[in-house]
Order: sequence, then structure tokens, then C-alpha cells
Amino acid sequence: MMTPRERILTAARRGRPDRVPLDIWMTPEVRDRLQAHFGVATEPEVWRRLHLDKIVAVYPRYVGPPERRLPGGLRQVPPWWHTVREVDYGTGHYSEPVGWALKDATTLAELEAFEWPSADWYDFSTIEAQCDAWPEHAIEGCYVAPFFWHNHLRGLEQSCVDLIAEPELTEFMLERITRLCWDYANRFFEAGRGKIHLTQVTDDFGSQHDLMISAECYRRWFKPLQKRFIDLAHQAGALVMHHDDGAIRRIIPDLVELGVDMLNPIQHVCPGMDMAGLKRDFGGALSFHGGVDNQDVLPHGSVADVRREVRDCLATLGAGGGYILAPCHNIQPVTPTENIIAMYATAFAEGGY
Repeated sequence: MMTPRERILTAARRGRPDRVPLDIWMTPEVRDRLQAHFGVATEPEVWRRLHLDKIVAVYPRYVGPPERRLPGGLRQVPPWWHTVREVDYGTGHYSEPVGWALKDATTLAELEAFEWPSADWYDFSTIEAQCDAWPEHAIEGCYVAPFFWHNHLRGLEQSCVDLIAEPELTEFMLERITRLCWDYANRFFEAGRGKIHLTQVTDDFGSQHDLMISAECYRRWFKPLQKRFIDLAHQAGALVMHHDDGAIRRIIPDLVELGVDMLNPIQHVCPGMDMAGLKRDFGGALSFHGGVDNQDVLPHGSVADVRREVRDCLATLGAGGGYILAPCHNIQPVTPTENIIAMYATAFAEGGY
């Protein structure tokens, strides 16, 4: 019997553990509902009931400028000072972005005057102790996502336009974003003292149908940045997970070239993302995390549909090893509890090698 850490890291290195490891991403509402269902008081007790190997994330403590309260219930949130509104959808509660600090900036002077965040806004002193608190679990720490942070500064639409129409502004913003991320990541890995097993050098370039930006823009602006952080993570002894929703097939060869170790979340309903094709073409270079459809099968399918989906994931992505079964994003509150239980019960019962 392997420990959860051994099982996760064996699969992350494209090996074959004693069984397919199981992980979960879920909203707070789902977590609370599962705790109530099982009659337990903590999330780790839910992990045990579902036979999860659970990758545990560790974080520095934020000690920078506090968020700013605005009229109308709005909040301006550090570190990028985008404005959010709390929205209750009935089943789930989200902080939705409604404003961006640099959306209307047109000059370098406006960018220079912005209150750029600093790694000094984070206290890394507890990272090692957080790692030590989970001796049987794989530890994930540090998160770098330059395109995502650019979105936070300018809004998604304008940040995409910037890559073509505003190269000078784009270069300035990405340099400042990278400066923060580089300092943050170096301090994080130093504080972790070799105990960070997995890290995310990630972004969201995919839409439901294709990339949100051209592959050429990705290669010009973001691929070189990712290379720096992937190399840094590997030097620190961490494997690199790349999270990217949607149809990203066209840049997966770039991710392999960069040295990404694990691809998440495998949204296989999108064009080019079929599981058999990904395993065939990239299984020799990448491990896979995710796969279980979270748009239709988990929230709207029957228990039988969920079991069939899990078996498909085990048979394709799990063939020969190199796979961690999980939903292809956070399980949402509209997902029936019985479907969540069916997912993990099936995977645990049938995921042996």
C-alpha cells in the first residue's frame, strides 16, 4: 500500500502506482454539504470517506494593504486592485469582477503610477510548517499565471486586445507582473526548503472552442515567461502542473517543450481534447490530472452516467499510469451528492492496476 503522497507523485511522474490516485476540487458549498452528508466536522474527514489522496496546497499569509470597501457593496481587492461584487446565484456564491484598475490606461505614465504589488506583501515564514503538517500528502505550493494577472489588471477583453494593439503597454505590464512573480516564487521555494512537491505554472488560454489568443501571441508573450518559472520550479525540486481550461490542443506541444510535467484539467468535451488522443500523443511526456466532465455529466447526469464517465477516464487517461482522477474543475453546488459519491466509489473500486 502506497501513501497518498507516494501514489500522487508516482502518477505525476508518469509512473504506475498501486491504484489510480484520487483528488478533488470543489466549492465551499460542496465541501460543507459533504461534511454534513458524512456527519463530519472537517474537510480531511471528507477526504478519508471518499478515499481521496488529496494534493494539499500551502500558502503564504497576506500582510499587504487591505482591500478597499466601495459604495454599493463593491470591494477593491489586492494585489491587483480589481473591483468585485458578491453575487448569490441561489446554489453558489461568487465574487464576480466588475472593474479593473488599469482598464482605461493608455500611457506608460499611468502604468508607472499604479500601486504595483510586492512580494513583501506576503509572509512566507509558515510555509515549511504547513508542509510538515501533512506528512502523508503531496504538497502543492506557489502559483504563477501572467496572462491571468494581466486579465485582472485590464479585464479579459482589453488584455487580449493589448497583445496586438498595445505592445508597449503589454511589455511594461508583463515585466512588472513577472518581477512580482519571480520574487514571490523564489521566496516561496526558499521557505519551503525542498518540501514543495508540485507547483502551478499555469494560465487560462483556452475557451470552449479554441484558444482565446492566437498561438503566435502565446509564443511571443507568455511562453518565454513560463520557461523561466518552470526551470525555477524544477531547480527547487518541484514538478510543474499546468492548469488550462478548454480547447488548448494547439499549444500542448509547447507545454511539453517547456518541461511541464502534468496537464490539468482535461476538459475532454472540447475540440481536440479527446482523452484517447491526448494519451496517445502526449502520454509519454505528460501526466494528466482531472478528466471527469464537470459541465454535463457530474451536475446533470445520472449515477450510471457518472460511473460510465469514470470508467472511460480510467481506461484511457489511466492506461499504464500517469493519471490522477479528479473533476475537470471545481465541483459546483448544482452537482448531486450521490454523483460525487459515485465518482469516487467507482474510481476507488475499479482503479487498481
